[in-house]
Formats: sequence, structure tokens, C-alpha cells
Amino acid sequence: MKTVISLIVSSLFLASAAFAVPFGAAGDAKLTPEERANAIKLLKESQKEFIALVENLTDEQWNFKPAPFKWSVGETAEHIALAEGLLFGVVQQTLASKPNPDWETKTQGKEAVLEKILAARTGRAQSPGAIQPINKKMTRAEVMTLFRQGRERSLNFIETTDASFKDHTFDNPFPVFGTLNAYQWFLYIPQHNFRHNKQIAEVKANPKFPK
Repeated sequence: MKTVISLIVSSLFLASAAFAVPFGAAGDAKLTPEERANAIKLLKESQKEFIALVENLTDEQWNFKPAPFKWSVGETAEHIALAEGLLFGVVQQTLASKPNPDWETKTQGKEAVLEKILAARTGRAQSPGAIQPINKKMTRAEVMTLFRQGRERSLNFIETTDASFKDHTFDNPFPVFGTLNAYQWFLYIPQHNFRHNKQIAEVKANPKFPK
């Protein structure tokens, strides 16, 4: 199971970047009210942005591909929906691991790194086959249902959980990310959503995008 998750995780993240990791104040392993509120805010904002980008598209616009090797809006939306489930699984796997006594030193400041690299759509990353839309060929209705169900689950979880998030960690194979705690893995869900919202916006900005 760990090998599968490592493959999923390594494919979602970027192999090269160089951002310094800022250090914050030491804290409890449980989520603070501010951290919980931040995660909820990011989930809702990324969802709102995504829905606004796709809800009024025609089928022609949904399926338009800027180039044969590039994803359409529909394929990107499918990837977002599929990735949410896999990332939620990484969070669950991380929470099931033994507490890391060195969690504070290993994970301080990584939230900012996620935003700078992932949400900003810095660089490129190859997605694993499990979340490649070409392998699924889901209908538009199926994609949107999967997205809404996944986001509802993520929101319900973060709104109600009393889990000790920050002392459970899972290592990302790339040094720029290194060790991340379960809260930081959870933030990947909205940050990954924001990343691909930008991709959808790029498709829609293509001069050949159907009117």
C-alpha cells in the first residue's frame, strides 16, 4: 500500500524547485481553530472557482482540446475529481501512521511551500495512470457528481475531526517538500484544485476556444 501511495504522491508533485521553508512557532499536534478555518476556506474557495469555470460551458467547450496532447476542460475536471479521492486516501494513510516525534522540525512552514509551488502551478508534473482522465472517459455528469461527493466528504471530515493531525507524517520523495504532516497533505486537496483551475482558465483563454 505504501508503494502505491508513494507512486501517486510522487507523480502529483514537482521534481524541482528551491523555496526556503519559513519557521513558525511551536504548537500542539491538534488543529488550531485558525488551521481548521483555513482548510475549510480553501476547500470552499477552490470549489467555487472551479464551478464558476465549468458550469455554463457547452459540450463543445467542455470537450475542446487546445492540442492533441493537452487536456480539455472536461479531462482536467475529471482529473481534479479523481485526485481528490486519492489525496484524501493519503491523508487517511498518514493519520494511521505512528506519530513522528520530530514532526515540528520536519514540517514547519510547509504550508507556504505548497502554496508557492502547487497552487501557483509552478513547473509541470506527470499524473499517475489512476487519475489520468483518458483512462476513465467519464461523462460530464459523472465527473461533476464525483467532484461534489468528494468535496462534501473532505469538508465534513475537516469540519468535524478531532484527530491529532500534525504529529503524523508521510515523506514526499522530493527534497523540496520532504516530510509533510497530515494537515499539510489535506491542504493538497484545495491547492491541487487551485492548480488545475488555472489550467482550465488557460484552455478557455485559447484563441480557438469555441464561442
